[in-house]
Amino acid sequence: MNRDPEETVSEPAWWTGAVVYQIYPRSFADSNGDGIGDLRGIISKLDHLEELGVDVVWLSPIYSSPQHDNGYDISDYQQIDPTFGTLEQFDELLEGVHQRGMKLVMDLVVNHTSSEHPWFRESSSSTDNPKRDWYWWRDAREGFEAGEKGAEPTNWGSAFSGPSWSLDPTTGQYYLHLFAPEQPDLNWENAQVRQAVYAMMNWWLDRGVDGFRMDVINFISKDPALPDGPVQPGKLWGDGSQYYISGPRIHEYLQEMHREVFDGREAELITVGEMPGVTIDEAKLFTDPTRREVDMVFQFEHVGLDYGPGGKWDYKGLDLRDLKTSWNRWQKGLAQTGWNSLYLNNHDQPRLVSRFGNDGAFRYESATLWAALLHLHRGTPYIYQGEEIGMTNAPFETVEDFRDIESINHFYEATGPLRHEPEEVLRNLRIMSRDNARTPVQWTPGVHAGFTTGTPWIGVNPNHASINAESDRASSRSVFRFYQQLIELRHKNETVRLGNFAMLAEDHPTLYAFTRTLSGSKLLVVGNVSGSDLALPDDPSLKDSSLSGSLVLGNYDGGLTPELRPWEVRVLQMT
Repeated sequence: MNRDPEETVSEPAWWTGAVVYQIYPRSFADSNGDGIGDLRGIISKLDHLEELGVDVVWLSPIYSSPQHDNGYDISDYQQIDPTFGTLEQFDELLEGVHQRGMKLVMDLVVNHTSSEHPWFRESSSSTDNPKRDWYWWRDAREGFEAGEKGAEPTNWGSAFSGPSWSLDPTTGQYYLHLFAPEQPDLNWENAQVRQAVYAMMNWWLDRGVDGFRMDVINFISKDPALPDGPVQPGKLWGDGSQYYISGPRIHEYLQEMHREVFDGREAELITVGEMPGVTIDEAKLFTDPTRREVDMVFQFEHVGLDYGPGGKWDYKGLDLRDLKTSWNRWQKGLAQTGWNSLYLNNHDQPRLVSRFGNDGAFRYESATLWAALLHLHRGTPYIYQGEEIGMTNAPFETVEDFRDIESINHFYEATGPLRHEPEEVLRNLRIMSRDNARTPVQWTPGVHAGFTTGTPWIGVNPNHASINAESDRASSRSVFRFYQQLIELRHKNETVRLGNFAMLAEDHPTLYAFTRTLSGSKLLVVGNVSGSDLALPDDPSLKDSSLSGSLVLGNYDGGLTPELRPWEVRVLQMT
């Protein structure tokens, strides 16, 4: 992708014109009535995805797992968890996806395994086991006995609350886990670990899988010294992220992975690195095709902009100007080299229309506005299940309604050692919990939203009676139909795929406006990110633009008006 984005490219990568749909299998569709989504459930909905028009289906983990973190703790990388089905059913799903002209991407979780993985069982069995060095083991901190308070080898905190070290009583040493204690981190310094991972990846590609979304892949290289990190105010544990985010050998590892796994077949695949904390300069390196690492990265800058000083659970709301500044930086930063992933929803984020939109009177308008703003940037858009019908956050009442380990652990740490008021903690959980994205997909207005005939593993949002795929697709104001049009626009319009991006009115608090240009063609996108009418500012680049140009796509009927209506978006062909 080293080129001037204004130039016509003869053979751009296929994924520049693709749209990816993420499935969180546990919550997508249940075929056998056990209350948990499964592979046959996904198979039953492939026509829905084909009609939507997406090109790639990405599955969150379906591997064998004790399910401490809903499948992100893997005990066997080459088996399907019985909760979801069998390898034979996976092959049937893969065939069904390919028959419909789509590709299938697996989630690759190799920063850590499950503590029940055979590798870890061997590693933890004795200090001289051949696989001991496959994970990170350390003695207690100097001056402490193993098991004493404060004896952890470093002060790092886990992403899921508590320390990032757990004591193994068998060997008397601590092992590192950046996430749950049941998710010990692999030691990528060990070449045998890397080769075992590459062999597993090749096994899936040989089976017909079309690529990987790589979970926290920029955490795999750590400073071997594992030093203490700074302790922020109000926190119990230190922040060691500077020692494992994009660590010292990360590019070496990804280039080796490319050589061992992707060489010779990368043209038909897609590789996406989830990289918390990645910078633009780092992203250029990761996605520069000449370096042969990954095709694109998931960066997290924009999904932390509504965090308060206390982090994720200190919700402050979004200032649109912050988002425009962030996205504009990334659009400019990767304009010449590399490629952007475009997302606002996924299994780790609350529902877009509730978080940044209006999930009441203007649910349709705000859902479609955000869809258009996202999809018409330069990059590959990602749709998260239920987003295409405008699903909202759920009304969780008590901590017992949550299932997410991160949310539950935070509640008990915040209301215990940190002594926060339970209702205040619950208020922020309702807004920001990952469980908002994990309530079952709402297919019908019927019992359990048509997700299952049994008891769902997590409560169905009670608004499924009015918000569901069946009703939305039949509506004259269908979020699904709007997404269809956006996807078709990307497929057919080279300016959307490859055009140059320019942000307009960056300092305006409620107007989101930008242009995409390519070879004399110009698209103008204007959106009113508010519940009030908006007169466009007296800006030469926007003057009379609400009434000029040809309307390509909008979310209001009845022609153009001088002012943008609440949550209105217009896509205009200007030349």
